[in-house]
Amino acid sequence: MPTAPRERLPIRLALWIVRAVLAVFIVLDEIARPLYRPLVRWVASLRLIHRLEEDVARLPRPLVLLALAVPFAVAEPLKLIGLIVMARGAFWTGLVVLGLAHLASFLIVERIYHAGREKLLSYSWFARIMGLLTRLRDQILGWVRASAAYAFAIRTRDAARRWWHGLTA
Repeated sequence: MPTAPRERLPIRLALWIVRAVLAVFIVLDEIARPLYRPLVRWVASLRLIHRLEEDVARLPRPLVLLALAVPFAVAEPLKLIGLIVMARGAFWTGLVVLGLAHLASFLIVERIYHAGREKLLSYSWFARIMGLLTRLRDQILGWVRASAAYAFAIRTRDAARRWWHGLTA
């Protein structure tokens, strides 16, 4: 028997809320990515990091998953806590928490994922989740990039770059 429209409403509302929260996190991550990309490249180039990545790649599949899960389980909730602290009026404290959580996320979690990607994706459930997250991210970024606000931001960024290059030329 099909579900009545009133019964589907809470489910649709819950899914809309989840999508909205994910959209905010994805957009914030995309905004922050150019700021931390040079740091990630530098850290990834360190000899110590190469050795640690090789060690992670040699781990058995369950231990790679555990090595990824532990820092992820700490960093991701801290991002939300940082936003909540900022919303409650402690802007700088929240910003520091958010910044440190992002730092942990892209310096630790991303390197572990990079090193153990093949083994992690050999879990079918993990591969499905990553595929879903990638499609969701691409969908949200496509929506954002199609917006007038994004076009304005890109024009402003390009104008600022031209201005800066004019000053330094």
